Amino acid sequence: MFFLYNLIVIIASFLVKVVALFSPKVKLFVDGRKNVFQILGQKIQPSNKTIWFHAASLGEYEQGLPVMEKIKEKFPNYKIVLTFFSPSGYEVRKNNIIADVTVYLPLDTKFNAQRFLKVVHPEMVFFIKYEYWPNYLNELKKANVKTYLISGIFRENQAFFKWYGGFYRNALKTFEFFFVQNESSKKLIQSIGFNNVKVSGDTRFDRVVAILERDNSLDFIENFTKNSSPEISGALGETKCTTIVIGSSWPKDEELLTQFINQSADDVKFIIAPHNIKQEQISNLKSQITKKTILFSEKKNTDLSNFNVFIIDTIGILTKIYSYADIAYVGGGFGNPGVHNILEPATFGVPIVIGPNYSHFAEATALVKLEGCVSINNPKDLHEVFTELIYKEDIRHEKGHICETFVQMNKGATDVILKHINSHSCLK
Repeated sequence: MFFLYNLIVIIASFLVKVVALFSPKVKLFVDGRKNVFQILGQKIQPSNKTIWFHAASLGEYEQGLPVMEKIKEKFPNYKIVLTFFSPSGYEVRKNNIIADVTVYLPLDTKFNAQRFLKVVHPEMVFFIKYEYWPNYLNELKKANVKTYLISGIFRENQAFFKWYGGFYRNALKTFEFFFVQNESSKKLIQSIGFNNVKVSGDTRFDRVVAILERDNSLDFIENFTKNSSPEISGALGETKCTTIVIGSSWPKDEELLTQFINQSADDVKFIIAPHNIKQEQISNLKSQITKKTILFSEKKNTDLSNFNVFIIDTIGILTKIYSYADIAYVGGGFGNPGVHNILEPATFGVPIVIGPNYSHFAEATALVKLEGCVSINNPKDLHEVFTELIYKEDIRHEKGHICETFVQMNKGATDVILKHINSHSCLK
């Protein structure tokens, strides 16, 4: 089975190089791995002590961040090595300040795994949520390196739980301990003989709760949300418009949203932070909006309060923008795999609207059930939900309170993990 697996990986490594000729994203995937060992060799010396974290993409990075921060604090003499599999994670967080070295993970061949572990020589390893690379896990097991899964999720359709999954089940024997998000994951992993497991919860809750402790102010957003109407500002003084923040939107989301935006009242303002900020897509989005619209890249020396729609054609500030929202729409719910991160607006006590594809995300499923988050299927649903949240302030505040409470009640996963590490680790 290992032979077949390695053959598939080798074939895939050639195929992605071909696809890279036609796909910019795959080109990043290929080119980003060309100098990994050179970078590692320059930044890690044989005398260095290291701890390795692996994240598939951006979401997993966010999950692992609270643990990385605590580990770095507890073991300051160790270098943190962070690897990504996907360009959508690496390209956004390659300049993070928590890790000492951030690189792509070389493809999972036996040669790469042996070479990587020889250069990095980690004393402790954390895989975040999922991604079980058999060659890396096999080499970690041979080297007797303590390896942990954090914020793990297991589902019945995974190969581990199928009759043909012995090869993958064997790879799981590398893990010293599994910290999983929920009881169903714990029962599944126990059903195949692994009792070294604990329900710790999802570390993303700790991540978003920590956001509340930092400065989330953005002067230009504050200016944009002001009501510039002379009649209202003259009678009541400077007031804030009802603000809807649309985060991580895709074209399918924007088709529905622009219809509502174009017919909305002038005292309702919209901030749109698209998932894709390529110029062509941003221009297309702006052309569909009839309200006064400005881009982030155009904001210099401009009174933003005179505009109704603000399109954020940059990255890295959406979390802070959510702190100004009265209502949040989180995109991705009309595509696959589904809705993006709803916990960031939830932690600010903001009611959330999403598309119909959210069943793979436990936090979205829970918040829809609790009615802090509302799922919509079409323009009619969107119109009804937005209208209610805009004009019925008591309902808006109630749903926002549900979201905030939900986040606060689910924090603490990082403490569970660190308590176990502290009592079982030999690191100094």
